[in-house]
Amino acid sequence: MEQDFIIRKYEPRDREAVRRICCDTGFLGKPVDTIFQDRELFADFLTAYYTDVEPESSVILEVNGEVQGYILGSRFPDKQSAYNVRTGIWRALKLLWRLAFTYNKDSRRYVWWLLTRGRKETPLTPENMAHFHINMYPGAKSVPRTRALLDFFFDYLVANGEKSVYGQMVVFESRRGAKMFARFGFELKDDVEVTKYRRYVDTPIYLFTVVKDLTAGSKVYGNDLRGKLEAE
Repeated sequence: MEQDFIIRKYEPRDREAVRRICCDTGFLGKPVDTIFQDRELFADFLTAYYTDVEPESSVILEVNGEVQGYILGSRFPDKQSAYNVRTGIWRALKLLWRLAFTYNKDSRRYVWWLLTRGRKETPLTPENMAHFHINMYPGAKSVPRTRALLDFFFDYLVANGEKSVYGQMVVFESRRGAKMFARFGFELKDDVEVTKYRRYVDTPIYLFTVVKDLTAGSKVYGNDLRGKLEAE
């Protein structure tokens, strides 16, 4: 059966689609507007470095000719840190001005969480290691597409000499989430509950830091799991 999707490298024409997907799925797969109304700054904080400074490390999922997902990655933590310093002051000033004059109550709560709890509720992250963020529209998610997207990105990292990579993932169940990532070849390094969602959902939400050892293979599944997982 012919695939209805393609995986390809990011191109400059994809920038707006990436920003739109980021915002359309920013609240647990739903539009971020419920908890934070400022799509411009939300997308800037989460995507601008990857699309504007290190676009060669990003990958696009197209389904039936439409951009439906992406991996935004980085091989250069120091370069990203320098970028955050350069752009951070101006973005912080924008955020504070809008907080004072334009944001609604939910957006103000979100900013208050960022200022008081955001850093505390970020799990530990490995130093000097490549990392990635993966995101897709809910209707575009499937095992074959997710696998193809990750395999493409991991092959890119291996071709450029990277030995390992980490990602940070939002999960609904801590214990079940750890088992799921292990099946995909990741090791859980840390997890914390993220309290910014408590007002909106009853289920605890966690943020995981997971690491994949690329020297053991660049594919998502190990050979011993391949047939079992493809059958599910």
